[in-house]
Amino acid sequence: MPAEKLIQSREKFRQALISWYDAHARDLPWRRQPSLYKTVVSEFMLQQTQVKTVLPYFAAWLQNYPNFDALAAASEEQVLKSWEGLGYYSRARNLHKLAQQIAPLAPAQIPTDARSWLKFPGVGPYAAAAICSISFDDPSAVVDGNVVRILSRLTADQTPYKNSTEAAKAYRPLTAELLNPKRPGDHNQAMMELGATLCSKQSPQCLLCPARAFCAGQRQGIAETLPKLAKIKFETQEIDRAWIEGPKGILLHQIPADAARMKGLHELPTLEALKLDAAHGTQIAARKRGITRYRITERIHQFKPSQLPSKLPAHHLWASPAKLETLPFSGPHRRWIAELLANSSPAPSPTNSSAGKAK
Repeated sequence: MPAEKLIQSREKFRQALISWYDAHARDLPWRRQPSLYKTVVSEFMLQQTQVKTVLPYFAAWLQNYPNFDALAAASEEQVLKSWEGLGYYSRARNLHKLAQQIAPLAPAQIPTDARSWLKFPGVGPYAAAAICSISFDDPSAVVDGNVVRILSRLTADQTPYKNSTEAAKAYRPLTAELLNPKRPGDHNQAMMELGATLCSKQSPQCLLCPARAFCAGQRQGIAETLPKLAKIKFETQEIDRAWIEGPKGILLHQIPADAARMKGLHELPTLEALKLDAAHGTQIAARKRGITRYRITERIHQFKPSQLPSKLPAHHLWASPAKLETLPFSGPHRRWIAELLANSSPAPSPTNSSAGKAK
């Protein structure tokens, strides 16, 4: 069904969608006794993260920071620690800054339209529309990956898009036309719910879909091939890191505040920063992980404190086992350190490292 025909059928589409949502919406904690704060926190956490991953974090977050005031009063280190393992840590910093801006406002001073919310840290068009439509019935339509997938299938749109951002921009006018003005927040949640549960990337459950009667992609048998997004080109990286235990604990690196990403988090230091040669240590682990478009292989080498330069580079520190529990790490580094501590043994003499590798 081309976009024009879908728009002509929008009243029937709206009714079919909202009826399905009323009957089948998942019971999610931010939908129980909803509030602006719960909506904001959930929208920040759900960006590029699955619901099942978010659920335990959301519950713990509400325990630690039950409202904007509590979150605003927390330190950045506390906030990052609470976010540890969710990834994309700029979301946590922006949520913290947003709380600090909203906490001093009286309820009547908090803006209720999506355009005004764009001024807050970390709030783009999608988050602004979601927050304001759900919390204030602002007639702003959301466009995320789920919505793009649904609309591309409904209209059988085979236009090749460079990425989801370009596709979202192209679909924004159509989402505005289809938005249910009487229940904009529920309509937006219904679209996201449909994409997350039935209109999935692979094996969409078309027979159960409330929009099946409107779906040109399903009728043409091409729904699963849509949308047409260019494949992501991944970049590979290799990083060598050091595992060094000394009288003061484990040597760590704190990512500086001016770093492009992961600022404020702690990690195992790189050999490059410490001016260490992998040949003079012993490789004790190798791990792989993905961050956005990067596919990273990280090798961890054990060294003795005596092999370090006389003065540690900036942003390096020793952390005792007790201190480790209070510092924010990325999820992978936290796991790696726990594994290495569990299997910890004295570092072999550098002179014997070659023999160790031969084994």
